[in-house]
Amino acid sequence: MLDSTKVRAIHLAFAMALLFLTLPALKLPRKHFRFLYVIDRIAALDYVLALAGAISAMYIVMDYEGLAMRAGVPLTRDLIMGTVLVVLLLEASRRVIGPALPVIAMAFTLYAFMGPYMPDIFAFKGVSARKYLSNITLTTEGIYGIPLGVSASIVYLFVLLGSLLEKAGAGNFFTNLALSLLGKYKGGAAKAAVVSSAATGMVSGSSIANIVTTGPFTIPLMKKIGYPAEKAAAIEVAASTDGQLMPPIMGAAAFIIAEYVNVPYIEVVRAAAIPAFASYFGLFCITHLEASKLGIKGLAKEDIPVFMQTLIGGIHYLIPLAVLLYELVVVRHSPEMAAYRAIVVLFGVIFFQEIKRAIKDRMGVVTGIKKSVRLIAEGMIQGSKNMVSVALACAAAGIIVGVVNMGIGGMISLIVENLAMGNIYLLLFITAIASLLLGMGLPTTATYIVMASLTAPIIVEVGGLYGFVIPIMSAHLFCFY
Repeated sequence: MLDSTKVRAIHLAFAMALLFLTLPALKLPRKHFRFLYVIDRIAALDYVLALAGAISAMYIVMDYEGLAMRAGVPLTRDLIMGTVLVVLLLEASRRVIGPALPVIAMAFTLYAFMGPYMPDIFAFKGVSARKYLSNITLTTEGIYGIPLGVSASIVYLFVLLGSLLEKAGAGNFFTNLALSLLGKYKGGAAKAAVVSSAATGMVSGSSIANIVTTGPFTIPLMKKIGYPAEKAAAIEVAASTDGQLMPPIMGAAAFIIAEYVNVPYIEVVRAAAIPAFASYFGLFCITHLEASKLGIKGLAKEDIPVFMQTLIGGIHYLIPLAVLLYELVVVRHSPEMAAYRAIVVLFGVIFFQEIKRAIKDRMGVVTGIKKSVRLIAEGMIQGSKNMVSVALACAAAGIIVGVVNMGIGGMISLIVENLAMGNIYLLLFITAIASLLLGMGLPTTATYIVMASLTAPIIVEVGGLYGFVIPIMSAHLFCFY
Protein backbone atom coordinates (compact mmCIF):
# COMPACT_ATOMS: atom_id res chain seq x y z
CA MET A 1 0.00 0.00 0.00
CA LEU A 2 1.32 3.45 -0.92
CA ASP A 3 2.27 5.89 1.82
CA SER A 4 -0.23 8.76 2.11
CA THR A 5 2.44 11.32 1.17
CA LYS A 6 3.19 9.43 -2.04
CA VAL A 7 -0.52 9.32 -2.90
CA ARG A 8 -0.74 13.09 -2.41
CA ALA A 9 2.32 13.68 -4.60
CA ILE A 10 0.98 11.50 -7.42
CA HIS A 11 -2.40 13.25 -7.16
CA LEU A 12 -0.75 16.68 -7.43
CA ALA A 13 1.51 15.58 -10.30
CA PHE A 14 -1.48 14.47 -12.38
CA ALA A 15 -3.38 17.67 -11.55
CA MET A 16 -0.50 19.92 -12.62
CA ALA A 17 0.15 17.96 -15.81
CA LEU A 18 -3.54 18.01 -16.77
CA LEU A 19 -3.80 21.72 -16.04
CA PHE A 20 -0.85 22.78 -18.19
CA LEU A 21 -1.96 20.49 -21.03
CA THR A 22 -5.59 21.63 -21.06
CA LEU A 23 -5.47 25.30 -20.08
CA PRO A 24 -2.81 27.29 -21.96
CA ALA A 25 -1.59 30.59 -20.56
CA LEU A 26 -2.20 32.37 -23.87
CA LYS A 27 -4.50 31.60 -26.79
CA LEU A 28 -2.56 32.83 -29.80
CA PRO A 29 -3.73 32.61 -33.43
CA ARG A 30 -2.21 29.41 -34.76
CA LYS A 31 -1.62 30.74 -38.26
CA HIS A 32 0.72 33.45 -36.93
CA PHE A 33 2.36 31.47 -34.12
CA ARG A 34 2.46 27.95 -35.61
CA PHE A 35 6.06 27.46 -34.45
CA LEU A 36 4.98 27.74 -30.79
CA TYR A 37 2.50 24.87 -30.94
CA VAL A 38 3.10 21.14 -30.86
CA ILE A 39 -0.25 19.33 -30.74
CA ASP A 40 -3.85 20.59 -30.65
CA ARG A 41 -3.07 24.26 -29.92
CA ILE A 42 -0.94 23.39 -26.90
CA ALA A 43 2.23 25.47 -26.81
CA ALA A 44 5.58 23.74 -26.52
CA LEU A 45 6.18 25.72 -23.32
CA ASP A 46 3.10 24.16 -21.73
CA TYR A 47 4.45 20.68 -22.42
CA VAL A 48 7.66 21.70 -20.66
CA LEU A 49 5.71 23.15 -17.73
CA ALA A 50 3.54 20.03 -17.49
CA LEU A 51 6.62 17.81 -17.36
CA ALA A 52 8.44 20.07 -14.88
CA GLY A 53 5.34 20.34 -12.69
CA ALA A 54 4.81 16.58 -12.60
CA ILE A 55 8.49 15.86 -11.85
CA SER A 56 8.72 18.50 -9.10
CA ALA A 57 5.52 17.20 -7.49
CA MET A 58 6.80 13.60 -7.72
CA TYR A 59 10.27 14.45 -6.40
CA ILE A 60 9.21 13.62 -2.85
CA VAL A 61 8.27 10.13 -4.12
CA MET A 62 11.38 9.59 -6.25
CA ASP A 63 13.75 10.36 -3.35
CA TYR A 64 11.45 9.38 -0.49
CA GLU A 65 13.97 7.41 1.58
CA GLY A 66 16.73 9.97 1.07
CA LEU A 67 14.49 12.84 2.14
CA ALA A 68 13.40 10.89 5.22
CA MET A 69 17.03 10.26 6.24
CA ARG A 70 18.04 13.91 5.89
CA ALA A 71 14.82 15.40 7.29
CA GLY A 72 15.30 19.06 8.11
CA VAL A 73 18.66 19.20 6.31
CA PRO A 74 17.75 19.55 2.62
CA LEU A 75 20.34 19.35 -0.14
CA THR A 76 20.68 22.01 -2.82
CA ARG A 77 18.79 19.86 -5.32
CA ASP A 78 15.94 19.51 -2.79
CA LEU A 79 15.67 23.28 -2.58
CA ILE A 80 15.83 23.69 -6.36
CA MET A 81 13.01 21.18 -6.90
CA GLY A 82 11.03 22.81 -4.10
CA THR A 83 11.39 26.22 -5.73
CA VAL A 84 10.24 24.84 -9.08
CA LEU A 85 7.24 23.20 -7.40
CA VAL A 86 6.14 26.38 -5.59
CA VAL A 87 6.51 28.58 -8.69
CA LEU A 88 4.68 26.17 -11.01
CA LEU A 89 1.96 25.48 -8.43
CA LEU A 90 1.27 29.21 -8.11
CA GLU A 91 1.13 29.54 -11.90
CA ALA A 92 -1.14 26.51 -12.22
CA SER A 93 -3.53 27.81 -9.55
CA ARG A 94 -3.53 31.23 -11.26
CA ARG A 95 -4.65 29.67 -14.51
CA VAL A 96 -7.49 27.59 -13.09
CA ILE A 97 -8.63 29.71 -10.11
CA GLY A 98 -7.47 33.24 -10.84
CA PRO A 99 -4.87 35.55 -9.31
CA ALA A 100 -6.34 35.85 -5.80
CA LEU A 101 -5.01 32.61 -4.29
CA PRO A 102 -1.46 32.94 -5.68
CA VAL A 103 -1.32 36.58 -4.54
CA ILE A 104 -2.43 35.67 -1.01
CA ALA A 105 0.06 32.78 -0.90
CA MET A 106 2.85 35.12 -2.03
CA ALA A 107 1.79 37.72 0.55
CA PHE A 108 2.04 35.13 3.34
CA THR A 109 5.41 34.01 1.97
CA LEU A 110 6.69 37.59 1.89
CA TYR A 111 5.44 38.12 5.44
CA ALA A 112 7.33 35.00 6.55
CA PHE A 113 10.58 36.39 5.13
CA MET A 114 10.02 40.01 6.22
CA GLY A 115 8.82 39.25 9.76
CA PRO A 116 11.85 40.76 11.58
CA TYR A 117 11.55 44.01 9.62
CA MET A 118 7.84 44.60 10.18
CA PRO A 119 6.39 47.14 12.68
CA ASP A 120 6.20 45.89 16.27
CA ILE A 121 2.58 44.72 16.17
CA PHE A 122 3.27 42.65 13.03
CA ALA A 123 6.86 41.60 13.78
CA PHE A 124 8.01 38.03 14.38
CA LYS A 125 11.33 36.22 14.05
CA GLY A 126 10.81 35.23 10.40
CA VAL A 127 12.09 32.17 8.53
CA SER A 128 14.94 31.45 6.15
CA ALA A 129 14.43 30.42 2.54
CA ARG A 130 15.87 26.99 3.40
CA LYS A 131 13.40 26.41 6.23
CA TYR A 132 10.52 27.77 4.15
CA LEU A 133 11.16 25.46 1.19
CA SER A 134 11.87 22.49 3.44
CA ASN A 135 8.61 22.86 5.39
CA ILE A 136 6.43 23.79 2.43
CA THR A 137 7.61 21.25 -0.14
CA LEU A 138 9.24 18.36 1.75
CA THR A 139 6.88 17.75 4.67
CA THR A 140 3.17 17.26 5.28
CA GLU A 141 2.96 20.68 6.94
CA GLY A 142 2.65 22.54 3.64
CA ILE A 143 1.68 21.60 0.11
CA TYR A 144 1.36 17.90 0.95
CA GLY A 145 -0.78 18.60 4.01
CA ILE A 146 -4.26 17.55 5.10
CA PRO A 147 -6.21 19.45 2.37
CA LEU A 148 -4.32 17.73 -0.47
CA GLY A 149 -4.60 14.40 1.33
CA VAL A 150 -8.38 14.77 1.59
CA SER A 151 -8.53 15.77 -2.08
CA ALA A 152 -6.55 12.70 -3.15
CA SER A 153 -8.18 10.05 -0.98
CA ILE A 154 -11.78 11.20 -0.49
CA VAL A 155 -12.88 14.14 -2.62
CA TYR A 156 -11.78 12.54 -5.89
CA LEU A 157 -14.05 9.53 -5.32
CA PHE A 158 -17.07 11.72 -4.60
CA VAL A 159 -16.36 13.97 -7.59
CA LEU A 160 -16.05 10.85 -9.74
CA LEU A 161 -19.37 9.55 -8.38
CA GLY A 162 -21.05 12.87 -9.20
CA SER A 163 -19.55 12.98 -12.71
CA LEU A 164 -20.68 9.42 -13.45
CA LEU A 165 -24.20 10.19 -12.23
CA GLU A 166 -24.26 13.31 -14.40
CA LYS A 167 -23.14 11.38 -17.50
CA ALA A 168 -25.71 8.67 -16.76
CA GLY A 169 -28.48 11.29 -16.79
CA ALA A 170 -29.24 11.78 -13.09
CA GLY A 171 -29.11 15.58 -13.41
CA ASN A 172 -31.81 15.60 -16.08
CA PHE A 173 -33.87 13.21 -13.97
CA PHE A 174 -33.79 15.48 -10.92
CA THR A 175 -34.63 18.54 -13.05
CA ASN A 176 -37.60 16.85 -14.74
CA LEU A 177 -38.80 15.43 -11.43
CA ALA A 178 -38.76 18.90 -9.86
CA LEU A 179 -40.60 20.34 -12.87
CA SER A 180 -43.25 17.61 -12.69
CA LEU A 181 -43.90 18.48 -9.04
CA LEU A 182 -43.67 22.29 -9.11
CA GLY A 183 -44.00 23.41 -12.72
CA LYS A 184 -47.71 24.22 -12.54
CA TYR A 185 -47.39 26.56 -9.54
CA LYS A 186 -46.63 30.28 -9.49
CA GLY A 187 -43.04 30.79 -10.64
CA GLY A 188 -42.86 27.03 -11.11
CA ALA A 189 -39.74 27.02 -13.26
CA ALA A 190 -37.77 28.98 -10.65
CA LYS A 191 -39.00 26.76 -7.82
CA ALA A 192 -38.07 23.71 -9.88
CA ALA A 193 -34.62 25.22 -10.41
CA VAL A 194 -34.17 25.53 -6.64
CA VAL A 195 -35.34 21.99 -5.91
CA SER A 196 -33.46 20.39 -8.81
CA SER A 197 -30.26 22.20 -7.80
CA ALA A 198 -30.72 20.93 -4.25
CA ALA A 199 -31.21 17.37 -5.53
CA THR A 200 -28.24 17.64 -7.88
CA GLY A 201 -26.18 19.09 -5.03
CA MET A 202 -26.85 15.91 -3.08
CA VAL A 203 -24.89 13.91 -5.67
CA SER A 204 -22.41 16.50 -6.93
CA GLY A 205 -21.01 18.87 -4.29
CA SER A 206 -19.71 21.13 -7.06
CA SER A 207 -21.38 24.46 -7.81
CA ILE A 208 -20.05 24.59 -11.36
CA ALA A 209 -21.15 21.04 -12.17
CA ASN A 210 -24.55 21.84 -10.68
CA ILE A 211 -25.01 24.90 -12.89
CA VAL A 212 -23.84 23.06 -16.01
CA THR A 213 -26.26 20.20 -15.28
CA THR A 214 -29.43 22.10 -14.34
CA GLY A 215 -28.93 25.54 -15.86
CA PRO A 216 -29.42 24.64 -19.55
CA PHE A 217 -32.90 23.32 -18.69
CA THR A 218 -34.14 25.68 -15.99
CA ILE A 219 -32.88 29.07 -17.21
CA PRO A 220 -34.69 28.92 -20.61
CA LEU A 221 -37.89 27.79 -18.85
CA MET A 222 -37.68 30.67 -16.37
CA LYS A 223 -37.21 33.13 -19.23
CA LYS A 224 -40.11 31.54 -21.10
CA ILE A 225 -42.60 32.23 -18.29
CA GLY A 226 -41.48 35.83 -17.83
CA TYR A 227 -38.36 36.03 -15.64
CA PRO A 228 -35.80 38.57 -16.89
CA ALA A 229 -32.64 36.85 -18.12
CA GLU A 230 -30.46 38.24 -15.33
CA LYS A 231 -32.90 37.13 -12.62
CA ALA A 232 -33.23 33.66 -14.11
CA ALA A 233 -29.45 33.32 -14.12
CA ALA A 234 -29.18 34.71 -10.58
CA ILE A 235 -31.72 32.21 -9.23
CA GLU A 236 -29.88 29.32 -10.85
CA VAL A 237 -26.49 30.52 -9.59
CA ALA A 238 -27.76 30.98 -6.03
CA ALA A 239 -29.44 27.56 -6.03
CA SER A 240 -26.42 25.79 -7.53
CA THR A 241 -23.95 27.51 -5.20
CA ASP A 242 -25.90 26.20 -2.21
CA GLY A 243 -25.53 22.72 -3.69
CA GLN A 244 -22.13 22.34 -2.01
CA LEU A 245 -23.89 22.71 1.36
CA MET A 246 -26.30 19.87 0.63
CA PRO A 247 -25.64 16.44 2.21
CA PRO A 248 -24.72 13.69 1.67
CA ILE A 249 -22.12 14.72 -0.96
CA MET A 250 -21.08 18.21 0.12
CA GLY A 251 -18.29 20.38 -1.23
CA ALA A 252 -14.62 19.45 -0.81
CA ALA A 253 -14.34 21.75 2.21
CA ALA A 254 -16.75 19.54 4.19
CA PHE A 255 -14.37 16.58 3.96
CA ILE A 256 -11.49 18.81 5.08
CA ILE A 257 -13.63 19.93 8.05
CA ALA A 258 -13.96 16.29 9.09
CA GLU A 259 -10.17 15.88 9.02
CA TYR A 260 -9.44 19.16 10.83
CA VAL A 261 -12.03 18.51 13.55
CA ASN A 262 -11.13 14.79 13.64
CA VAL A 263 -14.69 13.48 13.44
CA PRO A 264 -16.36 11.04 11.02
CA TYR A 265 -17.67 12.71 7.88
CA ILE A 266 -21.22 11.66 8.76
CA GLU A 267 -21.03 13.98 11.80
CA VAL A 268 -20.33 16.92 9.48
CA VAL A 269 -23.31 15.85 7.36
CA ARG A 270 -25.57 15.76 10.41
CA ALA A 271 -24.40 19.16 11.60
CA ALA A 272 -24.85 20.71 8.14
CA ALA A 273 -28.22 19.16 7.25
CA ILE A 274 -30.53 21.68 8.95
CA PRO A 275 -28.62 24.80 7.73
CA ALA A 276 -28.61 23.37 4.18
CA PHE A 277 -32.36 22.77 4.13
CA ALA A 278 -32.97 26.15 5.79
CA SER A 279 -30.92 27.85 3.08
CA TYR A 280 -32.93 26.20 0.30
CA PHE A 281 -36.21 26.88 2.08
CA GLY A 282 -35.31 30.58 2.26
CA LEU A 283 -34.37 30.62 -1.42
CA PHE A 284 -37.62 28.83 -2.30
CA CYS A 285 -39.62 31.48 -0.42
CA ILE A 286 -37.73 34.29 -2.16
CA THR A 287 -38.51 32.84 -5.59
CA HIS A 288 -42.20 32.65 -4.62
CA LEU A 289 -42.23 36.29 -3.50
CA GLU A 290 -40.39 37.37 -6.65
CA ALA A 291 -42.89 35.49 -8.83
CA SER A 292 -45.78 37.20 -7.00
CA LYS A 293 -44.12 40.58 -7.46
CA LEU A 294 -43.59 40.03 -11.20
CA GLY A 295 -46.96 38.32 -11.72
CA ILE A 296 -45.37 35.18 -13.13
CA LYS A 297 -47.57 32.11 -13.52
CA GLY A 298 -46.69 28.44 -13.81
CA LEU A 299 -45.55 26.51 -16.85
CA ALA A 300 -47.93 25.45 -19.59
CA LYS A 301 -49.21 21.90 -19.18
CA GLU A 302 -47.39 20.66 -22.26
CA ASP A 303 -44.06 21.82 -20.76
CA ILE A 304 -44.53 19.85 -17.54
CA PRO A 305 -43.28 16.23 -17.42
CA VAL A 306 -45.61 13.55 -16.07
CA PHE A 307 -44.58 12.81 -12.47
CA MET A 308 -45.01 9.03 -12.29
CA GLN A 309 -43.52 8.49 -15.73
CA THR A 310 -40.51 10.62 -14.78
CA LEU A 311 -40.08 8.91 -11.40
CA ILE A 312 -40.28 5.38 -12.79
CA GLY A 313 -37.96 6.27 -15.68
CA GLY A 314 -35.18 7.47 -13.38
CA ILE A 315 -35.69 5.81 -10.01
CA HIS A 316 -32.63 3.63 -10.63
CA TYR A 317 -30.47 6.75 -10.18
CA LEU A 318 -31.41 6.71 -6.49
CA ILE A 319 -29.87 3.26 -5.92
CA PRO A 320 -26.23 4.48 -5.68
CA LEU A 321 -27.36 7.28 -3.34
CA ALA A 322 -29.18 4.76 -1.16
CA VAL A 323 -26.03 2.62 -1.03
CA LEU A 324 -23.93 5.67 -0.14
CA LEU A 325 -26.25 6.68 2.71
CA TYR A 326 -26.47 3.09 3.96
CA GLU A 327 -22.68 2.79 4.05
CA LEU A 328 -22.24 6.15 5.80
CA VAL A 329 -25.13 6.07 8.27
CA VAL A 330 -25.89 2.40 9.01
CA VAL A 331 -22.64 0.52 8.44
CA ARG A 332 -20.55 3.59 9.41
CA HIS A 333 -17.89 2.91 6.82
CA SER A 334 -15.33 5.57 5.92
CA PRO A 335 -16.35 8.11 3.24
CA GLU A 336 -13.91 6.66 0.73
CA MET A 337 -15.21 3.12 1.20
CA ALA A 338 -18.82 4.34 0.97
CA ALA A 339 -18.07 6.27 -2.23
CA TYR A 340 -16.17 3.33 -3.72
CA ARG A 341 -19.07 0.94 -3.17
CA ALA A 342 -21.57 3.47 -4.50
CA ILE A 343 -19.43 3.83 -7.66
CA VAL A 344 -19.35 0.06 -8.14
CA VAL A 345 -23.15 -0.06 -7.82
CA LEU A 346 -23.44 2.87 -10.23
CA PHE A 347 -21.39 0.95 -12.81
CA GLY A 348 -24.01 -1.79 -12.62
CA VAL A 349 -26.83 0.76 -12.90
CA ILE A 350 -25.25 2.29 -16.02
CA PHE A 351 -24.82 -1.12 -17.69
CA PHE A 352 -28.41 -2.06 -16.82
CA GLN A 353 -29.75 1.26 -18.15
CA GLU A 354 -27.88 1.22 -21.45
CA ILE A 355 -28.43 -2.49 -22.17
CA LYS A 356 -32.15 -2.07 -21.46
CA ARG A 357 -32.33 0.94 -23.81
CA ALA A 358 -30.40 -0.91 -26.53
CA ILE A 359 -32.72 -3.92 -26.31
CA LYS A 360 -35.77 -1.63 -26.39
CA ASP A 361 -34.42 0.09 -29.52
CA ARG A 362 -33.55 -3.32 -31.04
CA MET A 363 -29.86 -2.47 -31.24
CA GLY A 364 -28.56 -5.50 -29.35
CA VAL A 365 -26.85 -6.17 -26.02
CA VAL A 366 -23.36 -5.55 -27.41
CA THR A 367 -24.34 -2.01 -28.42
CA GLY A 368 -25.63 -1.38 -24.91
CA ILE A 369 -22.39 -2.65 -23.38
CA LYS A 370 -20.31 -0.44 -25.70
CA LYS A 371 -22.36 2.63 -24.80
CA SER A 372 -22.07 1.79 -21.09
CA VAL A 373 -18.28 1.60 -21.35
CA ARG A 374 -18.22 4.88 -23.26
CA LEU A 375 -20.40 6.63 -20.65
CA ILE A 376 -18.21 5.36 -17.81
CA ALA A 377 -15.05 6.49 -19.63
CA GLU A 378 -16.57 9.94 -20.28
CA GLY A 379 -17.60 10.20 -16.63
CA MET A 380 -14.11 9.31 -15.44
CA ILE A 381 -12.55 11.85 -17.81
CA GLN A 382 -14.97 14.55 -16.66
CA GLY A 383 -14.34 13.65 -13.02
CA SER A 384 -10.59 14.02 -13.51
CA LYS A 385 -11.05 17.41 -15.18
CA ASN A 386 -13.33 18.57 -12.36
CA MET A 387 -10.72 17.52 -9.79
CA VAL A 388 -7.92 19.65 -11.23
CA SER A 389 -9.17 22.90 -9.70
CA VAL A 390 -9.91 21.23 -6.34
CA ALA A 391 -6.49 19.58 -6.11
CA LEU A 392 -4.61 22.74 -7.07
CA ALA A 393 -6.67 24.88 -4.68
CA CYS A 394 -5.90 22.47 -1.82
CA ALA A 395 -2.19 22.35 -2.69
CA ALA A 396 -1.84 26.13 -3.08
CA ALA A 397 -3.77 26.74 0.14
CA GLY A 398 -1.27 24.34 1.74
CA ILE A 399 1.40 26.99 1.16
CA ILE A 400 -0.61 29.39 3.31
CA VAL A 401 -1.24 26.76 5.98
CA GLY A 402 2.46 25.85 5.99
CA VAL A 403 3.51 29.46 6.52
CA VAL A 404 0.94 29.81 9.31
CA ASN A 405 2.36 26.70 10.99
CA MET A 406 5.86 28.21 10.92
CA GLY A 407 4.91 30.70 13.60
CA ILE A 408 3.01 33.56 12.03
CA GLY A 409 -0.35 31.93 12.72
CA GLY A 410 -0.23 32.94 16.36
CA MET A 411 0.80 36.47 15.39
CA ILE A 412 -2.03 36.87 12.87
CA SER A 413 -4.51 35.36 15.33
CA LEU A 414 -3.37 37.86 17.96
CA ILE A 415 -3.86 40.72 15.48
CA VAL A 416 -7.39 39.51 14.65
CA GLU A 417 -8.19 39.13 18.34
CA ASN A 418 -6.94 42.67 19.03
CA LEU A 419 -9.05 44.02 16.18
CA ALA A 420 -12.08 42.34 17.74
CA MET A 421 -11.08 43.75 21.15
CA GLY A 422 -11.85 40.37 22.69
CA ASN A 423 -15.53 40.66 21.71
CA ILE A 424 -16.91 37.37 20.37
CA TYR A 425 -19.65 39.07 18.32
CA LEU A 426 -17.20 41.48 16.71
CA LEU A 427 -14.84 38.58 16.06
CA LEU A 428 -17.60 36.65 14.27
CA PHE A 429 -18.45 39.76 12.25
CA ILE A 430 -14.80 40.25 11.23
CA THR A 431 -14.54 36.56 10.30
CA ALA A 432 -17.70 36.78 8.19
CA ILE A 433 -16.55 39.92 6.36
CA ALA A 434 -13.07 38.48 5.75
CA SER A 435 -14.61 35.26 4.41
CA LEU A 436 -16.87 37.19 2.06
CA LEU A 437 -13.97 39.28 0.77
CA LEU A 438 -11.77 36.22 0.24
CA GLY A 439 -14.69 34.40 -1.37
CA MET A 440 -14.87 37.06 -4.08
CA GLY A 441 -11.59 35.77 -5.48
CA LEU A 442 -11.08 32.30 -4.02
CA PRO A 443 -13.03 29.06 -4.38
CA THR A 444 -14.90 27.82 -1.33
CA THR A 445 -12.30 25.23 -0.36
CA ALA A 446 -9.37 27.65 -0.37
CA THR A 447 -11.37 30.31 1.49
CA TYR A 448 -12.34 27.82 4.18
CA ILE A 449 -8.77 26.54 4.62
CA VAL A 450 -7.40 30.06 5.07
CA MET A 451 -10.13 31.21 7.46
CA ALA A 452 -10.15 27.99 9.48
CA SER A 453 -6.39 28.16 9.95
CA LEU A 454 -6.52 31.74 11.20
CA THR A 455 -9.83 32.26 12.99
CA ALA A 456 -11.51 28.98 13.98
CA PRO A 457 -9.29 28.42 17.07
CA ILE A 458 -9.75 32.06 18.18
CA ILE A 459 -13.54 31.81 17.91
CA VAL A 460 -13.52 28.86 20.32
CA GLU A 461 -11.03 30.55 22.65
CA VAL A 462 -12.74 33.97 22.81
CA GLY A 463 -16.14 32.31 23.14
CA GLY A 464 -14.83 30.47 26.20
CA LEU A 465 -13.79 33.77 27.78
CA TYR A 466 -17.41 34.95 27.48
CA GLY A 467 -18.74 31.75 29.01
CA PHE A 468 -19.90 30.30 25.68
CA VAL A 469 -19.13 26.68 24.93
CA ILE A 470 -18.54 26.85 21.18
CA PRO A 471 -17.99 23.39 19.65
CA ILE A 472 -15.01 23.32 17.32
CA MET A 473 -17.34 21.92 14.63
CA SER A 474 -19.52 25.05 14.87
CA ALA A 475 -16.50 27.32 14.48
CA HIS A 476 -15.33 25.48 11.37
CA LEU A 477 -18.81 25.39 9.83
CA PHE A 478 -19.11 29.14 10.47
CA CYS A 479 -15.90 29.66 8.47
CA PHE A 480 -17.24 27.32 5.78
CA TYR A 481 -20.57 29.14 5.44
